[in-house]
Amino acid sequence: MAGIMDVWALVEHAKPLEKIQQPIPEPKGKEVLIKVTHCGVCHSDIHFWEGFYDLGGGKRLNIQDRGVKLPVAMGHEILGDIVKAGPDAGEQPVGARRVVYPWLGCGDCRRCAQEEDNMCTAQRSLGIVQNGGYAEYVLIPEPRYLVDPGDVDPAVASTFGCSGITALNAVSKIMPLDPEEPVVLVGAGGLGLAAISILKAYGHKKIISVDIGDDKLEAAKKTGATAVVNSIGTDPAKDIMTAAGGPVLAVIDFVNISKTAGMIQDILAKGSKWVQVGIMGGSVEISLAAMVFKCTTIMGNLTGDPKHLREVTRLSKEKKLPPLPVTTMPWDEVNQALDLLRAGKVTGRLVLVKE
Repeated sequence: MAGIMDVWALVEHAKPLEKIQQPIPEPKGKEVLIKVTHCGVCHSDIHFWEGFYDLGGGKRLNIQDRGVKLPVAMGHEILGDIVKAGPDAGEQPVGARRVVYPWLGCGDCRRCAQEEDNMCTAQRSLGIVQNGGYAEYVLIPEPRYLVDPGDVDPAVASTFGCSGITALNAVSKIMPLDPEEPVVLVGAGGLGLAAISILKAYGHKKIISVDIGDDKLEAAKKTGATAVVNSIGTDPAKDIMTAAGGPVLAVIDFVNISKTAGMIQDILAKGSKWVQVGIMGGSVEISLAAMVFKCTTIMGNLTGDPKHLREVTRLSKEKKLPPLPVTTMPWDEVNQALDLLRAGKVTGRLVLVKE
């Protein structure tokens, strides 16, 4: 398939994306070519755009040190239509809509064989190592990375490749848990709201959302949070425990900075699970003895795997998953969308739509 496509590319870190042109990829072997129609704008795009991650203690992990070569189109929450498939991809319905799993592994290691691509040490993720949804077309290595969203709103379904699977994976890490046991979710952005929806889909009854923005907390209540806490207060840990009725067994931190980590240590019960999802960065001092006395488990959570994508899509298709609030913008307004996200002016998820 010869032709040229438009690509909103990151050409230089911390500079506006530039629209450039590149050849439309030609699928080979098991590859499938997708024409992008929807792409979510994720906060991790901001870190990638900045060019580094804050490791705490003045240390940084620079994007270029990970082997990333610019220019590249960001955007990993991708939904689009099948355009063409390679000769070994089997029968692929041209024109069919699909959600894309973006966290591609190497395809050869044990983790990839177990469909744990997100844990592969040689990832080739869309929107990071290779072009993502800010390009008109994306090339998918094989059909198993594509999921049929059925009649789910495509703007909502596009968010499943990151918001959906990351929240589902994080929630799975605090389970099993009695439905009446309070769960604390720190951060009421796209991921935090997705986690509320997933907890409700699984029948959980006590969900406490914590954020610094009253507008985001209001969105959390509408999504299904049973209590909300604004952590700008003088003693947010006390406010959270008041809402929970005491120390808590399960906390998921979708922000994950030094301040939220310090707050969380003050609310944990014995036998608690603390899942770290956000990559805002920083560091925190932890009492090793307290870790033993409280029997606390701390877990990192890196997106999700293809199985998670199939599960969150199934829940949504079966009308068991309350939809994440989304705001759509034209695909060509990607720089404006990133500006809004950096300014903290987004409730739920921003999704770019390509006409």
